[in-house]
Amino acid sequence: MLEDPLLTRPPVLASGVILPGDDGPVPCAARKNIPEPLALADALELALCHNARVQAAWADISLQAAAVGEARAAFLPTLSGTLSRINDQTRYPGSGVEGSSLNRDTAYGTLNWRILDFGGREANREVANQGLAAALSSHDAVLQKTLSEVVQAYFDAQTARAVRQAKEQYEEIARNTRDTAQRRETKGAGGRGDTLQAATALARATLDRNRAEGAWQKALSVLGHVLGAPAQVRIVLADELDERPVPSVRELDAWVEEARQRHPAILAARAQLEAARQRVKATRSDGLPSLDFSANYFENGRPNQGLNPTRTQERTLGVALSVPIFDGFSRSYKIRGAEAQVEQRRAELLETERQTLMEVVQAHADALAALGNLSAAQALLDAAREALAVSQRRFEKGAADILEILHVQSALADAHQENIRCRMEWRSARLRLLANAGLMGRGDAKP
Repeated sequence: MLEDPLLTRPPVLASGVILPGDDGPVPCAARKNIPEPLALADALELALCHNARVQAAWADISLQAAAVGEARAAFLPTLSGTLSRINDQTRYPGSGVEGSSLNRDTAYGTLNWRILDFGGREANREVANQGLAAALSSHDAVLQKTLSEVVQAYFDAQTARAVRQAKEQYEEIARNTRDTAQRRETKGAGGRGDTLQAATALARATLDRNRAEGAWQKALSVLGHVLGAPAQVRIVLADELDERPVPSVRELDAWVEEARQRHPAILAARAQLEAARQRVKATRSDGLPSLDFSANYFENGRPNQGLNPTRTQERTLGVALSVPIFDGFSRSYKIRGAEAQVEQRRAELLETERQTLMEVVQAHADALAALGNLSAAQALLDAAREALAVSQRRFEKGAADILEILHVQSALADAHQENIRCRMEWRSARLRLLANAGLMGRGDAKP
């Protein structure tokens, strides 16, 4: 109670932020231990707990809560007092007059209370309240932005791993094909040209696998950076292929409307606009009269005065009316500046809405495209597997040449890669759509 007597701290500072759809706040450990394997839900928790932007936005909530306390304190009286002991000695050197010495305890007490100010304090309090609301919404917006970045980096790493695995499989298939071609050449069933073409395909597959390995390591580094992990940390990804029934995607208009009404970045911009409007009222009220009540108590003299030989007690009560008359037009320019800030905040609100809704539209388009690609990618993979089985049997019997088998092998590797890529793109797009709409929680990340 003594730490916050005016009850300005929002409950979220004590309970923690709860994301949409979650049952409780994010449990943050003191150390950044990266589990193995790293699931998406674990990656999200690490970023939410250790991301520098999230921590800065959290500190801004406390800062704005303190500003609310200052604004509320302006409605209360102020009381000050001073106690002192003074020794007053007087000497008259060379005059033969005896000097004097006084010891007195003095006490001063002052009570000041503003009674009327034509709405200035009320406007300042509303400015602080809107600033706190903006800080809370901005923190939520930073959380959603962080979630979107983690999802993007995590599934980029998953896709890079899938590509590397597909290239490894194709390299193994190409190696088997080369070995088969060499055996056929040894037996006289095949020509030297087939063997050379198979060896060329193997070399190409090895090169592609090396490039895929480099892209995968780069994607892991980006993910570690987003998580705030040390550069040398080892990250082992969990298997995040989603085997659940694929949900449908709502119409775009529903997403846009929900984001316009509930997205924390838009709510923060609206609160900042309202704070700017209230700041105009506060600036105007500074040029209006104000009425103050004061009470004083003086014992054994007033401050900065000599001691009186006799004990004294003095009490005063007063009401003061202050009327600003002329300030060199300073107030007019302050009001113009405050009004210009309102226009600036209004433009920022429009830009925030435009940017946020554009991200929702793009994420919705990505989700629809990824959803449509799932069935096509699976059909492609099934057809490629069947084609490879047929071609391998034909090649073993000498009914197919090396070009046919290499073409079918390449098609299977590409189909396998595209199947995994499409599944990862679907999960990534669906989660980023939720985050861009300001609706994502940790529960949405579970496969």
